[in-house]
Amino acid sequence: MNTFEEEVNLCVKLLQEGKVIVYPTDTIWGIGCDATNSRAIEKIYKIKNRPADKKGLIILVDSVDSIKNYVKNPSPIVGDLIKAAPNPLSIIYKDSKGLAKNLSLDGSACIRVTTNEFCKEVIKRLGHPITSTSANLSGEPSPSNFIDISDNMKNAADYVVSLFHDDIVKPKASTIIRINEDNSFEIIRS
Repeated sequence: MNTFEEEVNLCVKLLQEGKVIVYPTDTIWGIGCDATNSRAIEKIYKIKNRPADKKGLIILVDSVDSIKNYVKNPSPIVGDLIKAAPNPLSIIYKDSKGLAKNLSLDGSACIRVTTNEFCKEVIKRLGHPITSTSANLSGEPSPSNFIDISDNMKNAADYVVSLFHDDIVKPKASTIIRINEDNSFEIIRS
């Protein structure tokens, strides 16, 4: 088994090559790629068997500061919302920039600042955010733990992170909100 350092370096190399990985996040096990690579994003849609009208992926960044690199005018309340949230918080921003065009249907971006150290290190070294969607086919239950991921999903990805397989946690999907132009927000998923 690889060390943490070896695993991070390998994942960065694979993501740079446009590969898709199955990896642990701060919520559930996910399948992801470089959020700036449209071919890799299309591969994730195919792997998940996601319908054309359901295209849109959460992306993970490593810090609140980095949000401004991918959103045209981030709201000044974002940092406070993230700090105050009791659960991981994914926020939908109206106008994205610097991301693959097929990340969403309407040019928006759903971004979460990850607290997972593995994800943070991969994102920092990659220099781009990574997509994060549950490692399951569309419509099937999300895998809380590694053991819950189907062999079909593992085999469809280019690589499965070799760490944290025995960790048993009670994660849940992130809360998703949309920030409006007047800095009010609406809860999309709690």
